[in-house]
Amino acid sequence: MSAFSAIGEETDVESDDYTPELEPQATWCPGCGDFIVLKALKQALAELGKNPDEVQLMTGIGCSGKLSSYFESYGFHTIHGRALPVARASKLINPELEVIAAGGDGDGYGIGGNHFMHTARENHDMTYIVFNNEVFGLTKGQPSPTSPKGHKSKMTPHGNAKAPMRPLSMALSAGATYVARTAAVNPRQAKEILVEAIEHDGFAHIDFLTQCPTWNKDAKQYVPYIDVQDSDEYDDFELDDMRSAWEMMRTTEDGLYEGKVLTGRFYKDDRRPSYQDEKKERGDLPQTPIAEDYFDDSHDWKRSYEIIDKHK
Repeated sequence: MSAFSAIGEETDVESDDYTPELEPQATWCPGCGDFIVLKALKQALAELGKNPDEVQLMTGIGCSGKLSSYFESYGFHTIHGRALPVARASKLINPELEVIAAGGDGDGYGIGGNHFMHTARENHDMTYIVFNNEVFGLTKGQPSPTSPKGHKSKMTPHGNAKAPMRPLSMALSAGATYVARTAAVNPRQAKEILVEAIEHDGFAHIDFLTQCPTWNKDAKQYVPYIDVQDSDEYDDFELDDMRSAWEMMRTTEDGLYEGKVLTGRFYKDDRRPSYQDEKKERGDLPQTPIAEDYFDDSHDWKRSYEIIDKHK
């Protein structure tokens, strides 16, 4: 019997099914926005009818990396900035798994920025959640790639001299086919965006604003927020038009550091095939997941030198 037989079965799933027995209670600081990411992710997967055996959660280092400890599913706590390459390998080995990667703004946009760019470029079929609190929280408040210019901390007592990066614009220009921003202060929208991202066939990037009351007093709670899909002022851009989406993203990224928090869906492209689909079409990926071979006693294993022609 395959260990993956649960995949694809119709099951009734509750969000509590994703609460582990070993560490059921998260230990983030009181008021941390990470609690809402955890809750929204559980609710989204339950709504989609995914059971824990169908999900693999990869996390990086930092406060956000503890997400996999508080979440019942297959998972792997990687080293700093490396959640995405491990997630990519997992999806290639078993495309039937719902692969989700998560990391902080330092982990994802700083240390792992190279992997972020190329995973988006190749359009790997997975969801990437970046906890964006504009600070390195676990290491006590150093400025991160999204910290605003002038932000003061123990490391920058005279204010951060660097301009923040633009994660939404970067995701779009790199090749992500679903780009959204939500905030911990809007759990309803967060769950809805997570549902859409997980259902999307391709690389879905969610910039998740998560307040850090302990180490980032400047960001407060990202309120009041404006949902661009519900706003008469901002709802005139086209989700599937790259130029229109880019202009809306620039407005959103400029506004965040001026006290205007815009959230919502910014880009969605259903036309471009995922990396996995392209590989299958070219014959570079087997139709049967490689992971299944580990549970097939009749499978004839071959070493790499028996598969790959010698260099001539």
